[in-house]
Amino acid sequence: MADFRNILMVVNPISGGEEKDDLIKEVRQAVEKNNYKFHLFKTTGENDIQKIKEEIDQIQPERVLVVGGDGTVKIVAEALFHKDLPIAIFPAGSANGLALNVGIPENRKQQIEVAMGDHFTNLDVLQVNDELCLHLSDIGLNAELIKNYESASIRGKFGYLMQSIPTLVRSKYPYEYEVEIDGKVYNHKGIMLAIANCQKYGTGAKINPEGRHDDGKFEIVIFKNLDITEILGTLREDVKFNPDFAETISTERAIISCKTPIAFQIDGEFIENTQKIEVKIAEKSLKIAVK
Repeated sequence: MADFRNILMVVNPISGGEEKDDLIKEVRQAVEKNNYKFHLFKTTGENDIQKIKEEIDQIQPERVLVVGGDGTVKIVAEALFHKDLPIAIFPAGSANGLALNVGIPENRKQQIEVAMGDHFTNLDVLQVNDELCLHLSDIGLNAELIKNYESASIRGKFGYLMQSIPTLVRSKYPYEYEVEIDGKVYNHKGIMLAIANCQKYGTGAKINPEGRHDDGKFEIVIFKNLDITEILGTLREDVKFNPDFAETISTERAIISCKTPIAFQIDGEFIENTQKIEVKIAEKSLKIAVK
């Protein structure tokens, strides 16, 4: 008979370039203090989704704690898709956009309180081609930056900064996008097309000001040009885009086509250069512990 007082902690040991041992120790103490049995799984980059599924089937945890960045959270979400099992996020990656969007505190003690608490949000999840997207995907300039960052040796925000100028110099923007929604076709040119389930990137840049992660819809945001003033404006809370800079379309399903393969990323990880993306929404598919 399964012990239903189990908690599983999934840790990406290399995310963010930081040591995780102290955090693991603190969380283990909190879990055991609350009369749960603590189980630890460390990702290796090899067949992690299947291994996490097997671990969950074996120990039947009441919730899963995730230590890592957006990529690690996405791996766990893939393993939990269609399961009514909550997760708690300890942001510890180069990109922590989902944690930012759902309001996970920066203070570790508060993070543990949230993880062990009983307040949750039910996140819509986007099905993008054969992948899940939890907060933001895009095709174009930002995805090129992420592609270049992943092939370089320097990690963290400085690593992104180091790749920004070479990306701008080599990029072939503006790109041409064809967006099909409800049988209607829209043609656009721009530096980037974002597929937004949430409002912000992990940097804090707000590119989808009216978006909600639990409303059964997502937004297509087309950025038309490289306007530095408008881009810096995304760091404000009260963002309002000039229509000459960005256009937003809210929908439940979309097909995006490009004339040539363009860099494409999901939740901060480069996927591939692609010419076609199909997106649909799975409403309230991931339960997340929040403040």
